[in-house]
Amino acid sequence: MSSKNLRIVGWVLSILLVAFLVFGSAMGKFTEWEGKAEMFDKLGWEQDVMHTIGIVEVVIAILFLIPHTAFVAAILLAGYLGGATATHVRIEDPFLVPIIIGVVAWIALGLRQPDVFRLAFRGPSASSDQAPTPETDKS
Repeated sequence: MSSKNLRIVGWVLSILLVAFLVFGSAMGKFTEWEGKAEMFDKLGWEQDVMHTIGIVEVVIAILFLIPHTAFVAAILLAGYLGGATATHVRIEDPFLVPIIIGVVAWIALGLRQPDVFRLAFRGPSASSDQAPTPETDKS
């Protein structure tokens, strides 16, 4: 598959992920629905905190769509999803969904910005991360 097609796939995955975060998760924290109070009590969160968590989700989602902030957003999302996973593990609830979302986010970002994959799987190049020594510094 060409790099252009891979980037398109990355953007499609990113948009689907953001749609899920905003409409499938964050909006539920701002709207009223039957069973909301019971679910939040089960999760161990007070309802007034849910608005803050919803705002955090929306902000991370927006940052993930902006190329210059997408990497930082992916790190923030990983932290957020780690908390979600821990919450579900603590109450003995299924916990794979946040993990899958995190993996999809990093795959999407890596397809959009191939340097992410290069750095993750090959490491930095020897010449780019080492300080010059007197023997190698020709300036």
